[in-house]
Amino acid sequence: MINPLRSEAEAYRFLLLTVGYFAAIAIAALAIGTWAGVVVFLVLTAAGVVYVVRASRTEPPRQAVPARRGKGNERLILVIANETVGGDRLRDEILSRSEGYDEQVLVVTPALNSHLRHWASDEDNARVEAQKRLDASLERLRSGGIDAKGEVGDAEPLQAMEDALRLFGADEIIISTHPEGRSHWLEKGIVESARERFAVPITHVVVDLAAEHEEVQEPKPT
Repeated sequence: MINPLRSEAEAYRFLLLTVGYFAAIAIAALAIGTWAGVVVFLVLTAAGVVYVVRASRTEPPRQAVPARRGKGNERLILVIANETVGGDRLRDEILSRSEGYDEQVLVVTPALNSHLRHWASDEDNARVEAQKRLDASLERLRSGGIDAKGEVGDAEPLQAMEDALRLFGADEIIISTHPEGRSHWLEKGIVESARERFAVPITHVVVDLAAEHEEVQEPKPT
């Protein structure tokens, strides 16, 4: 399976390559002749097919081990959530995992966007909406006794985690989602992919905001 575009830089690069592909064919056809355009089309298409085949080969995942940035008795917890931070059970889970530690909690809300806007690097509105969700989430956590910080992350949740781990160096990750059937992240296998990709304990919290019913899946042993 081909990996999705994971960042704004990759989306921009894809857009430039697509424009360059069609531009090269058009220039060859207009400057030299139709036969030249056909030749350029065949060469570039063959090169693209070779690249896709190589990129689609499955390789054993290489787990990223973040550098720990906590000191002494500090516990650094990274929370990845979109709309589900407000549940009582998630707050209880954060408090439970930070018990006995001087906790630092970082909440990252991905700037969810449409594929078209993401590829066109039109992120402004998505980041504004994500910031609103993040501010509301932080307020709910603080009202529950958790002094959390937050930031808006990449539209792709896995890339948002990787970016946050690079700077925050969390001891563990908590991924909060809607229930199965209502969660795009679960449909995309984000939790399983994160466990394969990052060498830190990952807890998945399923939050049903309507019913205030949550269940926690404990992290797999590492």
